[in-house]
Amino acid sequence: MEKVAISISGGERREKSAAEDCFWYTSTCATLFVLSVFQQALNRGIAAVKEDAVEMLASYGLAYSLMKFFTGPMSDFKNVGLVFVNSKRDRTKAVLCMVVAGAVAAVFHTLIAYSDLGYYIINKLHHVDESVGSKTRRAFLYLAAFPFMDAMAWTHAGILLKHKYSFLVGCASISDVIAQVVFVAILLHSHLECREPLLIPILSLYMGALVRCTTLCLGYYRNIHDVIPDRSGPEMGGEATIRKMLSFWWPLALILATQRISRPIVNLFVSRDLGGSSAATEAVAILTATYPVGHMPYGWLTEIRAVYPAFDKNNPSNKLVNTNSTVTATHIKKFTFVCMALSLTLCFVMFWTPNVSEKILVDIIGVDFAFAELCVVPLRIFSFFPVPVTVRAHLTGWLMTLKKTFVLAPSSVLRIIVLITSLIVLPYLGVHGATLGVGSLLAGFVGESTMVAIAACYVYRKQKKKRNENEAATEGEDSAMTDMPHTEEMTDIVEMREENE
Repeated sequence: MEKVAISISGGERREKSAAEDCFWYTSTCATLFVLSVFQQALNRGIAAVKEDAVEMLASYGLAYSLMKFFTGPMSDFKNVGLVFVNSKRDRTKAVLCMVVAGAVAAVFHTLIAYSDLGYYIINKLHHVDESVGSKTRRAFLYLAAFPFMDAMAWTHAGILLKHKYSFLVGCASISDVIAQVVFVAILLHSHLECREPLLIPILSLYMGALVRCTTLCLGYYRNIHDVIPDRSGPEMGGEATIRKMLSFWWPLALILATQRISRPIVNLFVSRDLGGSSAATEAVAILTATYPVGHMPYGWLTEIRAVYPAFDKNNPSNKLVNTNSTVTATHIKKFTFVCMALSLTLCFVMFWTPNVSEKILVDIIGVDFAFAELCVVPLRIFSFFPVPVTVRAHLTGWLMTLKKTFVLAPSSVLRIIVLITSLIVLPYLGVHGATLGVGSLLAGFVGESTMVAIAACYVYRKQKKKRNENEAATEGEDSAMTDMPHTEEMTDIVEMREENE
């Protein structure tokens, strides 16, 4: 009876632990999906300005995508917090890195806004007219402080996720977009609509980031700061150094930087392909509208990479927070497959069902129906993104757990090569405009995921080889110990020799 009771209680504990782990990931993914839906409020704030709405969308789209190039690498410090931050001292080092990175990003924003470099990058390279270029550089200057705020928020989000406060992280992110929606609604009724329409989405973006950063920092001090030690001991993998953090972070930052720079590169080639005409401005505006809508059904899949580091029982830094976890690699693989299937279903329902995608663009972003019809084909191409995104996220998470992120660096290089090759070759096949941009992005995703899979196979083979060598060495030691006579047998042999003598 006692054994039965123990078995039942163990089963209940496993079910409870699995449910908590599933809630951790589900709440994170649901948050990203809600973010994708409500972040359309920023585009809505521009599209509501009926005068020059397409030009404003193009200007904000160019500035926002360039800003994301600087912000993107810093958002990956969430994974540093998730893997490395085990003490107050570790957290101080992570925050210091983010302060320096935010200051560097602000300097670049200012240089691009005021120097000839910015004029060349925005006006000349993108072949946009003087009006769009001027507005883009002005918007880019307004966004100079955003990378620092975003980086601070992501660093604390990683620490909170490590300690299973995913619900708090989700609430902070949702509060961010609610603040954006509220401020867009308020500012649309202010004088900014006439004086400086670009400030409507930008100020709303800042207010949302301020709410999110404040919520996460308060959550850290309330729930974690007094719990973690001042320094990390050997049982938690030792104290993290800035060098270790940067060595872990830079391949992930490089990958995300290439992902973020992909959008400006696409805008550049699409605009140049159409010769900087009104059709080019329209194509960039279509890309600005379709990026967030197309990202909606699959964007949350990227958080799969956080599951392995958060729940892997072999990670020393998880010993204080994963004492009852029963999640295995098989559970993670099954959950990953279910998420990919759900994302594919959402994509095909949203983008292939007649008039659904048009209705989303008209009702949420506020564009007219004729413009929405031009977005249908690019959105349908987004339906195929979940497969490479899932493969990349799952394998990246496994490599993050092993702290083997350096093998991921070549994937970012291949992504850019495939992307630019597609942007050059596809126009010769009759593909132009926004369709050219999204199709090339898909090709880049496939190339990157393929290289990540090759890197993961390389690491797996090395691990398997090392494991086999260790097993062989252990077996050799065991056989050597077995071949040696026992102490009692040796004593008996010595006594028999003495008697014979």
